[in-house]
Amino acid sequence: MAKKSIFAVWISLISNVVLTALKIVTGLIFNSKVLVADGIHNAGDVVATIAALTSALVARKPADEDHPYGHGKAEAIASGLVSIILIMAALLMVYKSIESFFSPPAAASWISLIAALISLIWKQALYMYCIRIGKAENSRSLIATAYDHIADVYASAAAVIGIAVSLIGDKYHIAYTEYGDSAAGIIVSYLVIRLGYKMGREAIDILMDKNVTNEQLQQLTSIIYSVPNVKRVDSIRARELGNAIIVDVKVSVPNQLTVKEGHDVSREVKQSIMRRMRHVGDVMVHLNPWYADGEEE
Repeated sequence: MAKKSIFAVWISLISNVVLTALKIVTGLIFNSKVLVADGIHNAGDVVATIAALTSALVARKPADEDHPYGHGKAEAIASGLVSIILIMAALLMVYKSIESFFSPPAAASWISLIAALISLIWKQALYMYCIRIGKAENSRSLIATAYDHIADVYASAAAVIGIAVSLIGDKYHIAYTEYGDSAAGIIVSYLVIRLGYKMGREAIDILMDKNVTNEQLQQLTSIIYSVPNVKRVDSIRARELGNAIIVDVKVSVPNQLTVKEGHDVSREVKQSIMRRMRHVGDVMVHLNPWYADGEEE
């Protein structure tokens, strides 16, 4: 994982600690259940960000005798852990929201609204920062952290809407508006659960060595066919390993080529793929003989 990605994770960790303290303290002082619930959600984010940071440091370790393919899957493990934390936090938000329907509503506070707005703006900025670097570096753990931030944006938006509805309802004496934050919390929790499920499924796909997308396979095939003396692509497989893609291909070349000429074709296939697809970390090429008359040995 690049230094930029690790720095972004550190920024996320410090931000999550500050926002957790801000929400919980403000929520307890002004008796805002939705803000306390959002603060507890942020506390889960601290754990998730620590997991992302740890996995990023592990993923940077070079290959060794026990791990000849490197440690890249540590980021997929962290992404899966973040998805579990997201789902658990969302379920907690559902419980707290339903519970608040059966409790005396607390008076809304402008300070609680301001705290929720600060969190929303801060988290949106963190999401944009982390997703940009995460995609540029193809860092699974940082992308997971960015998704965690956008889930917090949803939660903070629910808190802002809920508190604002309560304030408006209190001012104009509108019935049941004091439960606006609870209703918004349930809706947002559903969105967070969907996000956590998507992240978890992607992490499992990586750990189970799922093939890359059909579009990527087609791009790889096109690149291979552009190499002189490649007559046929017999098979092609590619999987994600951390922030890199590992490609395994079998190609047929004219049977009369010498060993050196075949080696040159193999090297050109590998170099062409790695030049044109920046996230490819390694390419393993197996050569098969090709006969002009269609005969096979």
